[in-house]
Amino acid sequence: MALDELVELIPGMALILDPMGQIHACNQAAQEHYKESLRAILRHPNSRAILHEALATSPSTSPHAIHTAIVHLDVPIKHTIRLAMRHLSGPQGRDKMVLTLLTDHSTEQAMDRMRADFIAHASHELRTPLASLSGFIDLLKDNEGTTDQASRTLYLQIMSQQATRMQRLVERLLYLSHLQLRSHNRPHTRLDVGELFALIVGEVLPRFTDNTRNLTVEQEEDHLTLLADEDEMIQLFLNLIENAIRYGTTPDHTLQVRLCARREGTGILLSVSDNGPGIAPHHLPRLTERFYRVTDNKQTNPAEVEEGTGLGLAIVQQIVERHKGHLRFLSPPHEGTICRIWLPAAPAL
Repeated sequence: MALDELVELIPGMALILDPMGQIHACNQAAQEHYKESLRAILRHPNSRAILHEALATSPSTSPHAIHTAIVHLDVPIKHTIRLAMRHLSGPQGRDKMVLTLLTDHSTEQAMDRMRADFIAHASHELRTPLASLSGFIDLLKDNEGTTDQASRTLYLQIMSQQATRMQRLVERLLYLSHLQLRSHNRPHTRLDVGELFALIVGEVLPRFTDNTRNLTVEQEEDHLTLLADEDEMIQLFLNLIENAIRYGTTPDHTLQVRLCARREGTGILLSVSDNGPGIAPHHLPRLTERFYRVTDNKQTNPAEVEEGTGLGLAIVQQIVERHKGHLRFLSPPHEGTICRIWLPAAPAL
């Protein structure tokens, strides 16, 4: 059997290398997963070391000898790869070849880091309201019978606010976890964008009843259809509109929030924009990080910023990824903020 045929029969990512470390055969799985990064992996000192070890091991005396190494690759993206090499046996020519199996551990390592960061951030976020609740409970217990009614009412009001904050944080954490569990299951339900916008407007209209905020909806053509989960898409837009209100509302200024939809290429471009003070450029790459908040906007109401959990845009990002779309934030200085979401259009019936 030719080596090209042999390597394609191997499940997973497999290569056959010559004594110089050049690729003699490579199966489709390895080509599709690593593309141009394959050569960088094989040039790594750890890869070269076990290649020499494998070539120095005789298949006749050590037929089951396998040499392994871990390679960390930082560019073009971070990868952690386990290589396993074995000297091939067989006729002349083939006995100078080394079979190499690659196993990518990048996802597992990234998940471990995310899990550790998640626990650290969640603990920090819960500690503040818990400390506030504990403090006021102790205060009421220590001054039982002597606290006047006005102070007691104030303490209970603050405790209620902190309890609500904790409840909201826990609910969002659970929702984000739920999305991650379903991240590989792409929705297949047809959803009309016009009907989606009507549902969203019905949800947020009470926030736009006075003269300080206006909401407009624009759709370039009828019958724009997505393959999407209706509840998740509503949650996505509610989070974006909530952010526009929280960070875009300023004194003596009418906030204009606009929902737009138009066809772009093979998909549909959805956007939420506002005319608020905008977001500093250094914040934009980090907006979808869990628990990340923009807190340097001096014009924004500090009380409203404090209410945020820092999870809204992380949820938006997770929903967009589940729907195989793309998310981008634009914020020209002093010209408001635009969030653009591109999602694949549903195929024609």
